[in-house]
Amino acid sequence: MAGSQSSMQVNIVAADRPLWSGAARSVTIPASEGGMGILPDHEPILTVIKEGTVSAVDTDGNRHSFDVSDGFISFDSNRLTVAVERGEEPKAKAESVV
Repeated sequence: MAGSQSSMQVNIVAADRPLWSGAARSVTIPASEGGMGILPDHEPILTVIKEGTVSAVDTDGNRHSFDVSDGFISFDSNRLTVAVERGEEPKAKAESVV
C-alpha cells in the first residue's frame, strides 16, 4: 500500500567522502529546474542538481543540511542517492524539526 512506509534510505556522498547516510522521512534538493522534495514512495527519478543546499529530515525529526556543488540524485525503491562533486555541513549542526 502506498504511504505505508514512513522512511527511505538516504546516502549523500561527495567525490572525496560520504556526508550522511541514514533513514529519512523527507529530503529537499536543489534540482536544476528548482527546489524539489522527495518523500518515501516517490516515483523513480534520476535528475541533475545544481549548487545549493540538500536537507534531509531523519526519522527522529532532526534536519541534516549540506551545502553542495553540482551533482545528481537517483531515487528508486525507497533508496535515494545524492552524489555531488563537493559538499560540507553549514556552520549550524543538525536541528530538530517538529
